[in-house]
Amino acid sequence: MAKRSFFSQLRLALLLLLLLVVILNSWLSKVRTTDWQEPLWVAVYPINADKRTDTQLFINALQDEHFDDIEGFFSREASRYGVILEKPLEVFLAPEVEGQPPKPPRQASILESVIWSLKLRYWAWGNDSWSLPASPDIKIYLRLFSTQNTHVLEHSLGLQKGMIGVVNGFASVDYQAQNNFVTVHEILHTLGASDKYNLQNLPVWPEGFADPYQEPLYPQYRAEIMGGRMLQSESFALIPDNLTQVVVGPKTAKEINWPLIVE
Repeated sequence: MAKRSFFSQLRLALLLLLLLVVILNSWLSKVRTTDWQEPLWVAVYPINADKRTDTQLFINALQDEHFDDIEGFFSREASRYGVILEKPLEVFLAPEVEGQPPKPPRQASILESVIWSLKLRYWAWGNDSWSLPASPDIKIYLRLFSTQNTHVLEHSLGLQKGMIGVVNGFASVDYQAQNNFVTVHEILHTLGASDKYNLQNLPVWPEGFADPYQEPLYPQYRAEIMGGRMLQSESFALIPDNLTQVVVGPKTAKEINWPLIVE
């Protein structure tokens, strides 16, 4: 009995030690990636989510330049908040990944969410096609579907712990700007930014509005990146066409350590 108790306590101690290491590593990653002293590397890993030929043809044609909008957005918005880096974030296209990330549980408990988060991080570790010596700071797994897909795309997500994002998008140049918009949203989640919309997917005032004090308030012509939409009335909103219609609001900027507006 005493021997069993000893091993139980040892197992608990090892689990607590592992949890402490994970927490400390996450904290150090947060500090390092939001001091904005040098550019962050973002790797985009394309995945053929529906295994269709047209999806594969789009993936085969992808280049780093397809993600230039993301770099331009971060450069523009960071400069407004006093970040001195000319290019605070660089995006690289990683080789295609064959596997599929684990799906998040629906209406999950805190424990189930933690377990799924660990599963995703383990999956990302085992499905890393990155080949350069230096590892990326943020990993975005871009699950692409044919435009012939008739199902509503699953919700994209970004984890601050692990610096991993999973983006669901369409495999078409006509949707690349929208894919980039969603990717930026999830990148900001990995950096500590929170959502600023309600259960109806409508931006909350004022932090979810790009221009919360304009008169009249509606329509909004720009979107706050974590608010996600441009409200045209109290109950109707549009998704921006591209990142030129999107800004980082003051609360989001503070969450990712861009504390000072200079413009």
